[in-house]
Amino acid sequence: MIRQAVLQDLEAVKNITESCAAHMSAQGIFQWNAHYPSRAVFEKDILEGSLNVYLKNQKVVGCIMFSTEKDALYNTINWQSPEGNNLYIHRLAVHPDHQGGGIARQLMDYAEAAAVALNCSSVRLDTFSQNPRNNRFYQARGYHKLGDVYFPKQSEFPFHCYEKVLQY
Repeated sequence: MIRQAVLQDLEAVKNITESCAAHMSAQGIFQWNAHYPSRAVFEKDILEGSLNVYLKNQKVVGCIMFSTEKDALYNTINWQSPEGNNLYIHRLAVHPDHQGGGIARQLMDYAEAAAVALNCSSVRLDTFSQNPRNNRFYQARGYHKLGDVYFPKQSEFPFHCYEKVLQY
């Protein structure tokens, strides 16, 4: 089940992303660290109503943030669709103990359905260039890589920006 996150979910969500960071680090993927994603970022997401959680047996095991608010860092990307009515996805995570069972796919389906309900022209996101699994995941869903952005507090390596233009 997917639902909007509440403040009581904050610890579970932070635990998920810390577990994901450790799991990725063990594979040589240094995508998330002590700076990101922070507890403050998730609290802001929850208060703004933009964080959603996936529950399995009434336990939070995944999350996704999506919003129509564009980060200024994305202004350098030559997007395929017009500006102004796009959905942006951030902080998709599934606890490593629950990965591989389709939860990320369900969270993305949920976000993309929200984009359609909002009549968005596209869905945009970024993912770490050194994470081959994530890059394959988004490409398989019909996302197109359009450029790179850098998050200096996270990595010296770029994050690939992807967009999926929605057809109505």
